[in-house]
Amino acid sequence: MKTAVAGAQRRARSGEIAPETVADAAVAALPSHAASLRPVVNATGVLLHTNLGRAPLSAAAREAVRAASGCTDVEYDLATGLRGRRGQGAVEALLAACPPAEAAHVVNNNAAALVLAATVLARGREIIISRGEMVEIGDGFRLPDLLVSTGARLREVGTTNRTTAADYAAATGPDTGFILKIHPSNFRISGFTAAAGIAELSALGMPVVADIGSGLLAPEPLLPEEPDAATALRQGAALVTASGDKLLGGPQAGLLLGAAEPVERLRRHPLARALRVGKMTLAALEATLRGPQPPAVRQLHIAVTELRDRAEQLAKELAEHAVDALAVDSVSTVGGGGAPGVELPSAAVSLPESYEALLRERRVIGRIVAGRLLLDLRAVEPGDDVRLRDAVLAGGHRASGRAATVPVPGDEA
Repeated sequence: MKTAVAGAQRRARSGEIAPETVADAAVAALPSHAASLRPVVNATGVLLHTNLGRAPLSAAAREAVRAASGCTDVEYDLATGLRGRRGQGAVEALLAACPPAEAAHVVNNNAAALVLAATVLARGREIIISRGEMVEIGDGFRLPDLLVSTGARLREVGTTNRTTAADYAAATGPDTGFILKIHPSNFRISGFTAAAGIAELSALGMPVVADIGSGLLAPEPLLPEEPDAATALRQGAALVTASGDKLLGGPQAGLLLGAAEPVERLRRHPLARALRVGKMTLAALEATLRGPQPPAVRQLHIAVTELRDRAEQLAKELAEHAVDALAVDSVSTVGGGGAPGVELPSAAVSLPESYEALLRERRVIGRIVAGRLLLDLRAVEPGDDVRLRDAVLAGGHRASGRAATVPVPGDEA
């Protein structure tokens, strides 16, 4: 409390806020939860915003996490009174959702899945990889560095824009651990290009590990170029790695699906213990797979006409309070390293750019386009429209020096 008051007083002395709003600013700065992580409204138009936690959990997954937060039978068989198989329910749910997989294992993220695969299948041996697929992921981490850290050697083939099956075939030999096929999920190369498919690579007689990244377990008609686990396995991949918190719509997790023998080798390796996930992740993952559509999947499919109706209603309500708000067409993206270049028609509420910082203080995150703040509604749950409206009105009160009378989004939870 003292920190919040002191901060508000400093802002008043600097002229950043009016003295009569010190109390409101101090209250707004108070944490609403014991943890420092605070809920935000994602109005950026990016469905899987990495900086905002990627996929939001479904109501079923959140309830599963709550139920798993106490003592659970995570490694206990209630029928026999003996030790049980950890994560069996989540594994069974994964196999039901991806029938071509004979076995599955769960680690803490997709990078961990690749590290485990490289350590078990290629330590001291070679991983054959196309030069066009040696990618950098978030925060400056590069997959080649990650793979080499396991003790594997990289055998680069092809060129940045063209790599054929013959390039891979020429590089295979007794030292080959596996062929790695990485989907370049956060960029696109167009023009004079060529890439070998999983079916071609599987025909070379070497194990193929396919990193599909985004977490689709089955084909998605809206994203025809996005790879999925079921198709990769049917084409002959021995192992598929994917993320749980992207297009699957679940918690952060690394998914390993494939043939029974390599998956079991990975599961029994000592490193698997260090990379295992906790009971709450297992609960959330299973609930995501067995429950109703998670928000990310639902938001991907929402009709643009529905978004326009919501944007028009919000803009109307804000205009009634003298806010310069307009309903406009917008463009959303998948984000999170998924479906690069794919644009989703959307709708947004357009506000003066000056609202950006005011709304960020109230945990509403939009994006600036052509000097206006857009609050894109595709990634905003319909139930959050009121929270978004109240945050804008509170921001307007701040800008005019009047006292705010609406809650900070998330404080009422």
